[in-house]
Amino acid sequence: MTTAVANTATTTEARAIVYRTRGTQHGPITRLMSPGDLGEFLKPFVFLDLFGFDTSGGRKGFGMHPHSGIATLTWLIEGDTLYEDTTGEQGVLPAGGVEWMRAGNGVWHDGAPAPDTKRVQGFQLWVALPASEENAPAQSIYLSPSQVPREGPARVLLGRHGAAQSPIPAPAPMNYLAVQLKDGEHWRYTPPAGHTVGWIAVDAGRLDAGGGEPVAAGELAVFEESGAAIGFVAHGDTSFVLGSAAKHPHELVMGHYSVHTSKAALEQGEAEIRRIGARLREEGRLR
Repeated sequence: MTTAVANTATTTEARAIVYRTRGTQHGPITRLMSPGDLGEFLKPFVFLDLFGFDTSGGRKGFGMHPHSGIATLTWLIEGDTLYEDTTGEQGVLPAGGVEWMRAGNGVWHDGAPAPDTKRVQGFQLWVALPASEENAPAQSIYLSPSQVPREGPARVLLGRHGAAQSPIPAPAPMNYLAVQLKDGEHWRYTPPAGHTVGWIAVDAGRLDAGGGEPVAAGELAVFEESGAAIGFVAHGDTSFVLGSAAKHPHELVMGHYSVHTSKAALEQGEAEIRRIGARLREEGRLR
């Protein structure tokens, strides 16, 4: 456990918050979860960045970079972005849209603010894949805002909540929701059976959740492993993401841009990353 994570177990009858963190900041990116710290406790959720920057500073984007063994899900809260990936997809993802990239055996992708976009904000999540998918062919899915289903105040980015089901095929039992609550609004989340992993990350406002001090913007809170429901009350207009899942049963074997279930699977994925990278360099698409 890194020093950025504080143990704040509560003694209320609510489903307790057992860890809270503000992560570490790297310029416009706040890293709230990594595979080497909270990701080990929250797997299959192994990485979470909250990013937000004004484009007036000359920031051009994230640059072409690789992954293997995981899927990434980007929830774009504000701003339109250009995307390109080595599955052959490219285009514009508008604010409110979702990018799903199952890296599988290896992929490279890039994202940058679209022309005339003044600010970009969102979350990027990494999901550990099961052994059956960690070296599968890469797959990318892009959802426009109208394609993201909704149940009450929750947009269903991955999984199913109530009658709403994401068109993205979840690799294992998990939900990932983007929730907006008005000041004073109450909301209760009941996880599906077997979803003992649970956490939230707030990007605006504050939430009463699990007792103790409210969870504030820029903070990630981890709930005790349990199947119990979680109740929320918003202080001010509040938005946050919520993850719940059955525990990923595998070890996390990590590379620089990859997370696999075994050393052999990692070596296979990294070999494919190198192969694609060499091709991109030959084509002049990578420096």
